[in-house]
Amino acid sequence: MSKYTKEDIFRLAQEENVKFIRLQFTDILGTIKNVEIPVSQLEKALSNKMMFDGSSIEGFVRIEESDMYLFPDLDTWVIFPWTAEKGKVARLICDIHNADGTPFEGDPRNNLKRVLKEMEELGFTNFNLGPEPEFFLFKLDQRGEPTLELNDNGGYFDLAPTDLGENCRRDIVLELEEMGFEIEASHHEVAPGQHEIDFKYEDALTACDEIQTFKLVVKTIARKHGLHATFMPKPLFGVAGSGMHCNLSLFKGGENAFFDPKGDLQLSDTARQFIAGILKHAASFTAVTNPTVNSYKRLVPGYEAPCYVAWSAQNRSPLVRIPASRGLSTRVEVRSVDPSANPYMAMAVLLAAGLDGIKNKLTPPAPVDRNIYIMNKEERNEAGIVDLPPTLSLALDMLKQDEVLINALGGHLFEHFIEAKEIEWDMFRTQVHPWEREQYMTMY
Repeated sequence: MSKYTKEDIFRLAQEENVKFIRLQFTDILGTIKNVEIPVSQLEKALSNKMMFDGSSIEGFVRIEESDMYLFPDLDTWVIFPWTAEKGKVARLICDIHNADGTPFEGDPRNNLKRVLKEMEELGFTNFNLGPEPEFFLFKLDQRGEPTLELNDNGGYFDLAPTDLGENCRRDIVLELEEMGFEIEASHHEVAPGQHEIDFKYEDALTACDEIQTFKLVVKTIARKHGLHATFMPKPLFGVAGSGMHCNLSLFKGGENAFFDPKGDLQLSDTARQFIAGILKHAASFTAVTNPTVNSYKRLVPGYEAPCYVAWSAQNRSPLVRIPASRGLSTRVEVRSVDPSANPYMAMAVLLAAGLDGIKNKLTPPAPVDRNIYIMNKEERNEAGIVDLPPTLSLALDMLKQDEVLINALGGHLFEHFIEAKEIEWDMFRTQVHPWEREQYMTMY
C-alpha cells in the first residue's frame, strides 16, 4: 500500500477534484459502515476530531457511552474510480477510539492490531494473508431487487458466451487495479453464476482492508451491470457454496518462517507447529470464520468445502492444505473460511490459533492424503479426523470453551459476538421454513 502524509492527501484531494470522503469502519458482523463528509471537513477528519454515535452500531457501545472518534489510517486513502461525474469520492478506513482517545477494544480492526503485536513479541515481523473470496452474480428484477435467476450457466474456468459474467468480472478487475490492487487471477468458479478474483497477498491488516474494499467494489460494479453480487456462503441448494480460502504465512524480516529446504515437505518446525495450532482450535474458530446460519449449509461433503479437521500437502478435501510453492511462497491454506466472515476477527483467531501451536511446540497429526469424503466414519476415527461443528449453535458452544480464542477476540468483541449470534440462531431455530411445509403439510 502507498504511504501518505496529511499533505499528500490534501494535495491529491485538490488535484483530483475530490468532493466527498467516506470515513469507513467495520462493525462486529463484518458490515462496512461509513460517515461521509464534504472535503471541507477533511482537516477535521485528519486531525482525529470526527465523532459519531457508536450506540447505533452493532456490537459497539450503549447509548450512555455513545460518543466515539474516527481515527483515519492515512495509508488507506483511495479515490473511487467510478465516482468522477460530479466530483470524486475518496475513502479512508478508520480505527475507532473512545471519547478519551484510547483505542476502542470492540473495534475489530483495533483488535487485530493487538493480536499482531503479540505475534511481534514472539519475533515475527509479518503475518501475511492471500485471500480467495468467491461470490455469485444474480440478475436484478425491474425494481432493482435481486432475483434467484443466475447470470450464466458456466462452470469452472469457462469462457463467454457460457460465462455471461465475464464482462462484469473484467470491469471489477479494472476498477480494482485502478485502486491499487494487484490482481493475480480472475475466473468463473465451479457453480453456475459463481466467480472468483484473486489478489496478491499483503500483511494481514492491509489484506483485511482490501477484502472489505473488494466486497464494496464487486457489489457496486455488479449493480452497474444489472446484477446483484452476493458473498452469502450458500445461496443455492445443490451447487457449491462460496468460500474464502485464506493463504497464511509468517515472516521474520525477509525470510519466510514456514520454509525449511531441509525439512520434510520443505516445511519448517514453525510451519508444523502453526498447522497443529490451527487444527487444535479449528472447531472453536469456526464460529468466527463461518459466522452465519447459512455458513453451515456450505460445510457439507460433496461440494469441495472442508468439513473435517485434517491437513495435507496433496489433496483438497482436508481443512488445511499446503500449496506446492516453496521458498518465499510457502504457506498454509485454511479452506473452511467463508466470505461472510468479518476478516479482522477471522484473522485474529486464525493467528492466535497458529501462535498457540508455536508457543507450545505442538506436533500436527500425520497428513491425510486420501479423499476424506469417501472415507467412512470408522476410517476417519482411526485417522484421528474430527468433524467441524455442523451448526452455528454448536460452533458457538465450542468457541465459548476456548480460552485462547476468547483472549484473541477480547472480552468486548467476544461477548457481543456471542450475544448477536445466539439471537441469530434463535431466530432461525424458531422460524417455520418452506421445506417444513413441503414435507409435513399434507403428511400430517
